[in-house]
Amino acid sequence: MVEVGRDSWRVEQKGIDWVGETERHSRPASLFWPWTAANFSFFTVAYGVFVVGLGLNPWQGALAVAIGLAVSYPVVGLVALAGTKGGAPTMTLSRAAFGHHGNNLPTFFVYLSLVGWETVSVTLGALATRTILERLSPGLGATPMLAIGFVITAGLVMVIAIYGYDVILRVQKWITLAVAVAVVGYFVIIIPDLDFSGGTGAGSLALVIGGVLLVVANGIGWTPGGADYSRYTKGSPKSVVWWTAIGGATAPAVLMLFGVLLTAGSPDLAAAAAVDPIGAFAVALPTWFLVPFLLATILSVIAGAVFNLYSSGLNLLALGLNIPRWVAVAIDGVLMVVGGIYLIFVAPSFFAPVQSFLIVIGVVTAAWSAIFVTDMFLHRKNGYLKDALYDPAGRYGGFNAAGVASIVVAIVVGLGLVTSADENIRTVLGYLLTPAAEAGSVGASNIGVAVAFVIGAVLYGVLSTTVLRPADRSG
Repeated sequence: MVEVGRDSWRVEQKGIDWVGETERHSRPASLFWPWTAANFSFFTVAYGVFVVGLGLNPWQGALAVAIGLAVSYPVVGLVALAGTKGGAPTMTLSRAAFGHHGNNLPTFFVYLSLVGWETVSVTLGALATRTILERLSPGLGATPMLAIGFVITAGLVMVIAIYGYDVILRVQKWITLAVAVAVVGYFVIIIPDLDFSGGTGAGSLALVIGGVLLVVANGIGWTPGGADYSRYTKGSPKSVVWWTAIGGATAPAVLMLFGVLLTAGSPDLAAAAAVDPIGAFAVALPTWFLVPFLLATILSVIAGAVFNLYSSGLNLLALGLNIPRWVAVAIDGVLMVVGGIYLIFVAPSFFAPVQSFLIVIGVVTAAWSAIFVTDMFLHRKNGYLKDALYDPAGRYGGFNAAGVASIVVAIVVGLGLVTSADENIRTVLGYLLTPAAEAGSVGASNIGVAVAFVIGAVLYGVLSTTVLRPADRSG
């Protein structure tokens, strides 16, 4: 692996291979840029809108955002710490907690979540492009232009992700700075015109919890990529944790809170954001700012999609495919395009399937991340064994029964305690709730995300230290 700044414009050759000490050329502070860029999107503003849309007032929405970010992103930082201790991508290190073959279960679900996130990102870019082009000139946002914008965005995402780690770090830094300038400009234009004279009622405690868990699901959703970038990092372990957590949480803190503020000052925005979560924010902009806003939007969705596409390629390799990393990225890119076509041209609503996706994946990643972090603290104090990560017959074994049992139980219980706005998905969720609870505040809280995390951590902690001890606990 070449050092950043010397010849970083070349395709990364490493897949899920171990990164040795001599190959680690990044400092913890460099983690701030990719994590910030991945979240510096106007879609993150929409999260603030969605939180308030649950039925909260602005103060409750702000509290939900603050608590959700404070709870979730330090967990992402802890997963990043495993990367510096283990020198491998996240879902390869995960083999220590689940066994070489047992790890395929969480890796598959995480893989689906990453493909889903990158699909959502490029879809948002296309929808926003259509809205903004229509503002610039009626008819300009017709299907052909929409398709061209989608193809260009998806193509750029695939190219950057194929180049890999060094190019991503270099590009993400400049994307962060460019988008930050556009966001500040947006704030300056929009905030003076907001109207806060209308009163809003307060939501119940269950709805506040639902808002917190919606934000937690967003943060926890990034945990599977935690070690993918830190594996090339050398320096203080605490710095790795906090630069990752701060980088990941900074943009959401600013943008989600602005979304809360925006909804309070423009109540009609929530309904518009459910249809087009980025383009809706362009409605009140002056014409001269539409092009900068469009460029910033495209850059931001590219940053988020690149982050996920890079990790999803590594996950495909962790599932056992013996192909070059760039080929894995290309395969995932094709899936991203197919999913984007469905959301843009086929799905009747954007919000319902996306909300359902976020909640379901939130349960799965919450369960996995709880087990992963618990395993790291209980059994990996001396790091990870290099050879064992790549050998099914190695000291981590084929199956870690404690890990597999814990994640299955956590997911089954968690999915039984969440609900969905999508009619097709709703029927397979919430099966542990009574009809009254499902329709009431308990169902709205989506408490299953938190329950899955707690069950995963506690059950694995108990099983792995008593009746189902891992095959190897020295690494």
